[in-house]
Amino acid sequence: MALFSGPLPLVPPSARRQGDGSGAGPSVVALGGGHGLSASLSALRLLTQDLTAVVTVADDGGSSGRLRHELGVLPPGDLRMALAALCDDTDWGRTWRDVMQHRFSSRHGVESALDDHAMGNLLIVTLWELLGDPVAGLQWAGALLGARGRVLPMARVPLTIEGDLLSEVQGTLRLTTVTGQAKLAVASETGNVSSVRLLPAAAPACADALEAIELADWVVLGPGSWYTSVLPHLLLPELRDALCRTSAKRCLTMNLSNDTKETQGMSAVDHLQVISRYAPDFSVDVVLADPSVIADQDEFERAVEGMGGRAVFGTVGASTGKPVHDPLRLATSYNDMFGEN
Repeated sequence: MALFSGPLPLVPPSARRQGDGSGAGPSVVALGGGHGLSASLSALRLLTQDLTAVVTVADDGGSSGRLRHELGVLPPGDLRMALAALCDDTDWGRTWRDVMQHRFSSRHGVESALDDHAMGNLLIVTLWELLGDPVAGLQWAGALLGARGRVLPMARVPLTIEGDLLSEVQGTLRLTTVTGQAKLAVASETGNVSSVRLLPAAAPACADALEAIELADWVVLGPGSWYTSVLPHLLLPELRDALCRTSAKRCLTMNLSNDTKETQGMSAVDHLQVISRYAPDFSVDVVLADPSVIADQDEFERAVEGMGGRAVFGTVGASTGKPVHDPLRLATSYNDMFGEN
């Protein structure tokens, strides 16, 4: 017997409407991608039930890249990670989190078409094919997982990130163009990133994401890979305009390491200057940073003031010493920030 006698409804019966005042806590929109956004969501879901993740859709590597290329869909990987981060810390939530993150691996040396595919990627793409709507598919996935919030793509079409790298070859400066997030993410191996852009340049932003930003109390951008997870939200014209116009308070969360494969040799102030370069009209209320990665706090505070906000310092890294945000410490800093403003 078929599970459904007709087409799936676009909204799952158990999905609670976000932003209607029925959840406790402020209305928060968190933007980013990958592990950085997952860390932010793991903290924010402890503070509010009115939480929306807006996720980059420029990934072109691994399982996501294969599905994007073979099926012509949005890359699902960062969306999957956001959904997994919103799962409750219960048996149900932990089980579904592990299901979503599970990767197939062939046994006994036999290659399989499923090798390295994440189960969650396949589930999300299945819902997209059944529903014909990426936002609705993510809403159904969130309802199945019991996610504490909703996940939206920054655009309904796959995007490509392209960057120019400046390198020195035998004493001569050379500018080369690198296309694709996977290649740009390891840019420092061949040069320093001098400029980045999204293709198509004028792609429309997801309307649901624009509405969420307009209605939010707080917008949280970062942490994450600066050029490929954080900056893309300010490269998409409609999304950048929404972030500049919103009446919500804006928080920029800094990374726990300045010297990454994308940002080798850059200081924390350099990170802020990148944001201001591509979105000069984007102002902040708060920039949250761990003091361990700020070489000159006075200089950093002046740079933040130049963006219209104030610097807040807090120990938000994991006790292991690795450059990974601790959800409880990050939640404490966010909670203090929400209470003060």
